[in-house]
Amino acid sequence: MSDLDQLTQSLARNLKRWRGERGFTLDALAARAGVSRGMIIQIEQARTNPSVGTTVKLADALGISITTLLDYEQGSHVRLVPESQAVRMWSTESGSSTTLLVGTEARGPIELWSWRLMPGDSSTSDPHPEGTVELIHVTAGVLTLEVDGEAHSVPAGTSATFEAHHPHAYRNEGSDPAEFTMAVSIPPVR
Repeated sequence: MSDLDQLTQSLARNLKRWRGERGFTLDALAARAGVSRGMIIQIEQARTNPSVGTTVKLADALGISITTLLDYEQGSHVRLVPESQAVRMWSTESGSSTTLLVGTEARGPIELWSWRLMPGDSSTSDPHPEGTVELIHVTAGVLTLEVDGEAHSVPAGTSATFEAHHPHAYRNEGSDPAEFTMAVSIPPVR
């Protein structure tokens, strides 16, 4: 990948990230920056290399430096959470449990969970706020995922994602323990 391609990709990723972090719609950012909505879409899809002037307008409208908007050298911050600090949130006498592994508040809360459901056990969840998404990866057994009244069989090695603003439940209807990892992305409060 050339330096220009890398810069284009970085600008696309960073513009989308900072627009989301600020809670700006495409139209809101366009109005604040004096840049067309179509141009912002093209930049976020890495289909164009905007002028320096356009890039400066976008950075100013987002309240960040042009360096921050263009930065692709900066490494990500790492937070390690040892197993001993993971939080057991739910368990049953038969051995089912959920453990909150890690979470973050950046651009809206993101949580990573480790689940173990023993045969016959289940856990139901009320709908989460609109825009909440869950991602699941089953590592052992078969999970029955019910979303808005519809059951889905998710065997080991399979991943699933769904909009979690619908009622949902996790069940183990099999004879072996079901184990899975789940990430929950919750939209920021506006």
